[in-house]
Amino acid sequence: MHLHNPLPQCSSLPISLSLFILFLLFPFSALSTPLSTRASTTTTECSSSQFSNNTFLTENAVTITSAIYYAAGTLTISSTTNSVGFCRVYAKKMYGDAGNLNETLDFEVWLPGDAILNLPTGNSGMAGTLDTYNMLPLLNQQYAVSASTSGHLASANNNGVGAPGVYLPYLHDRSQTLAWIHDSIALFTPAAKKIVALGYGREAGWSYYYGCSTGGAQGFAVAQLWEGQEEEGEGILFDGVYAGSPGFWYSHLALSFLWDAQKTEGDAYLDQDALELITSSVLDVCDGLDGVYDRLLENPLLCDFDIDVLACGVIETGNSTCLTAAQIAAAKAIYAGPKDNRTGAEVYPGFAVGSEVEWASGQEGTLADEFSIPILQNLVYDDLDYDASTFNWGSDIDTVDERAGVLIDETSTDLWNFKKTGAKMLVHQGWADPYNAADLPIQYLNRLNETFGTETEDFFNLFMVPGGGHCGAAPHYPSVPATYGFLDALVLWVEQGQRPQEILSTNAPDGSNRTRKLCPWPKTASYVGGDVDVWTSYECE
Repeated sequence: MHLHNPLPQCSSLPISLSLFILFLLFPFSALSTPLSTRASTTTTECSSSQFSNNTFLTENAVTITSAIYYAAGTLTISSTTNSVGFCRVYAKKMYGDAGNLNETLDFEVWLPGDAILNLPTGNSGMAGTLDTYNMLPLLNQQYAVSASTSGHLASANNNGVGAPGVYLPYLHDRSQTLAWIHDSIALFTPAAKKIVALGYGREAGWSYYYGCSTGGAQGFAVAQLWEGQEEEGEGILFDGVYAGSPGFWYSHLALSFLWDAQKTEGDAYLDQDALELITSSVLDVCDGLDGVYDRLLENPLLCDFDIDVLACGVIETGNSTCLTAAQIAAAKAIYAGPKDNRTGAEVYPGFAVGSEVEWASGQEGTLADEFSIPILQNLVYDDLDYDASTFNWGSDIDTVDERAGVLIDETSTDLWNFKKTGAKMLVHQGWADPYNAADLPIQYLNRLNETFGTETEDFFNLFMVPGGGHCGAAPHYPSVPATYGFLDALVLWVEQGQRPQEILSTNAPDGSNRTRKLCPWPKTASYVGGDVDVWTSYECE
């Protein structure tokens, strides 16, 4: 599978194709300046020797394996062909625990002859490949682009797809597991920067990270790694971090997939008709709360919906007009999210009302097979015969935390060093995300506020997207614009100190010209008059 809309704009993608992008920008005046007038830099050489004899790369266990020049029109990936000539640099970074550099992270840097920005792209959810599909369109926009395998190869791990009973070597290797989410960005970014500098004869200026889904989790890892970067003398990797739809509590995200799959088994299964019934009923009750009747919830937390009103009568058996008792119980369990059966404590947030219509794309089994069960069988229990139906929603949660959480979770709110450097972090989450419960980033923001108070907004901002999906469009909300101006806003915030007060979203999948205003949480877009389909008709309040 491939993404249909190339970054840097946030596009729609499944969790299994999450990716990150880091931006190493050469200085330019203002974001409003057209790309064609920004400062650019040129490279005319392309040979491995141009990059090989560098002390920094050698000391950091980086080897340049080759450098090949591609003339314009000579590389086609899917339906896209390179419109500019570029130097394709192949490199390897050796890494490992406790100084034992016995693991390999492959990465590439693509240097167009005349570049405006440098822009490394990233990995899939379980990684192991370079996302050349998205690298090429960016190259054609004169970005210098790079990507890594995140420290292991998909070809050695069931082609990067998890499945029950399948052995995934990287989840049995501590160094590779850590590299997957926690370490890989920090491992290859300094080398990528150096290669760009060698290619163009100048150091990069501002540095930005851009990631969504698993890439969003990697963004949280980057923010929490600040102190370690300083101690290692590598300096600050990024001045700005964007993390979209972030599954940063990855071990418990996987548990939420398992919970939802178990709660919707057998008679409790919610087919698409049932899900559409629930969402339609939610909108009937709460659509007008924001002052606009557009079949969309601006803030689902304000919606007081009682799903019991959809219960079937005595002689009804469940169809497109009512729900059985088992189906109602299943929906309530998904709303609530997984719970610790010892204490009733939340294991992971549940899903918001209004998102039900999106659940069938994975919550009822597929995601558990692709993520939950493989992680339990490979990483947690080291037993491919482990039966996930026996998972104890009490003591086994502790086991997951001890064996998986310490390696793949990025939940710390210790961002003191991040804040101290003046770096900025922008996070977004769709309310109708079919994979990641929308309340997770809100909970994280609340925890930051407990530590930093009103100073949180000086370095961290969260934008919630009504009707938004996972890193872009929600399939059943086609009228919701799904191209967001997050990168533009982040650059202005970092370089000009303009904290984003609103974000424009455009390009609805249904082809309409509708635009929406996104607001920094807890503010939401309030209708003040005019065309309801134009973003200027709303104010963030």
